Formats: sequence, C-alpha cells, structure tokens
Amino acid sequence: MSIVGEIVVGLVILVGLAGIVVQVLPGNTLVGGAILVWAIMTGGTAAWVVFAVAATFIVAAEGGQLLLAGRHMRRAEVPWSTLAWGGLAGVVGFFVVPVVGLFIGFVAAVFVAELLRRRDRRTAWRATVAALQATGITIVVQLLGGLLAAATWGVGLGLT
Repeated sequence: MSIVGEIVVGLVILVGLAGIVVQVLPGNTLVGGAILVWAIMTGGTAAWVVFAVAATFIVAAEGGQLLLAGRHMRRAEVPWSTLAWGGLAGVVGFFVVPVVGLFIGFVAAVFVAELLRRRDRRTAWRATVAALQATGITIVVQLLGGLLAAATWGVGLGLT
C-alpha cells in the first residue's frame, strides 16, 4: 500500500478512536474496517495476521463491554429500555445542541424514564448515575480494544 493510503488508513483509525469516545460514530467498526482495507491492499501473511489479531481485540472489547456494562446495569436494577431512551434522546440532543446535547439528552432521558418507572427522585438519580457509569465502562473497554487494534496495525506497518 502507498504511503498516502497508509496515512488515510491511519486517519480513519483516529476518527474511529474519537468515535469511541464521543459515542456517535461506530468507532471500532471504523478501526477494524480501516485495518481490513489495509490488509487487503497490502496483502501477504503478515498483513492478514495483523488484521486477525486486531479483529480479535475488537471483538473481545465489544463482547466485554456488553458483559461488564450489562452486569453493572443489572446490579443497579436499570433495564435496557432506559438506556435505549437515553441513547435516543442523546442522538436527538446531539443535533439540537451540538456536542453537549448528547450528554444532556442522555442524562435527562434516563432520569425521566427512571422517575416514571420508580416514582422516586433519589432512586431515579441513582439509576441515572449507574447508567452513566455503565456508559463509562463501555467507552473504556471499547477504547482499550480500539487502541490495541491500532497498536497492532502500527506493528504491522513496521513488518510489511
């Protein structure tokens, strides 16, 4: 692959990593897709081994974040429907109030959904905090997988 192609792949990986943190773009999908394109264009055993290792990190992170965040939410007795409302409101909020609207919409929707469900402000707020913690867990685990995949690609650049 040409230097320009490798720079483009690197930029897509960076956008993917940013997407993990912002939670609007499918971050690890972008990271994995960029590494896949690099492996196809580069060719050879080393490139495909790099892709396989990177894909393993990404798949493990995606599975791990679901398990860890899910366990956290079950302990706090917060249903997935509450997170769905929060996610939907976060996306709408992102477009209504750019950048900070994502956070505001998510928190407000989770709080309202739990307030309607539990009918107690303190309990609803505790559930909102638990949902934010679960979101933090997913970001950290996904970011770890994405960074490990990106580092694997970096090693692969040196090998090919």
